[in-house]
Amino acid sequence: MRRNLATALEMEGFGVLTAENDVVGVATAKAELPDLIVCDVMMPELDGYGVIKELRADKATATTPFIFLTAKGEKPDIRAGMNLGADDYLTKPVVKADLLAAIRARFEREAARERELDSRIEEARRFAPNFDSPAPLEQKLGLTPREAEVLLWVAQGKSNGEIAVICGAAEKTVKHHLTQIFQKLGVEGRNAATLQALEVLSTQ
Repeated sequence: MRRNLATALEMEGFGVLTAENDVVGVATAKAELPDLIVCDVMMPELDGYGVIKELRADKATATTPFIFLTAKGEKPDIRAGMNLGADDYLTKPVVKADLLAAIRARFEREAARERELDSRIEEARRFAPNFDSPAPLEQKLGLTPREAEVLLWVAQGKSNGEIAVICGAAEKTVKHHLTQIFQKLGVEGRNAATLQALEVLSTQ
């Protein structure tokens, strides 16, 4: 089923990572920071409820959309999953159209949130932020010099690859710095981090 679902999602244009068990799944989620997680409940070492508890306790994955896919479809099971922060709960065997609808609904909600942040970012840019130095970001947001430098370029709309070239670092290193930045700022992604950076840089 895992292979079939992965193939079906790839055919729809999604990039897919798979994990053969709960332990590998948690490690993969923390390392790769996927945009969404589909997880079974019945697993050998750490069941699906344990997986979501562990991921929700990590700031890097605390808000990652999470869909349970399981044969346990009784109301108490569904309620338990939702209480732990699951975004949806689909019972097996799942119809492909239902899974795609659930995934797209999560992404559409995230896209709406990002559009709102984009609007606020455009408004913040009107205050002419000063991009001359990352020092204010270091001082006011509690970042390391390198993290402040990365965030300064993120606030100017640079991609991870562009920042890697500018800073003379590997793109994976830039991604690691961003993960640390998001955790320190208590935000979910680069748009929210950008907004905080612009607010700081606009008051200089």
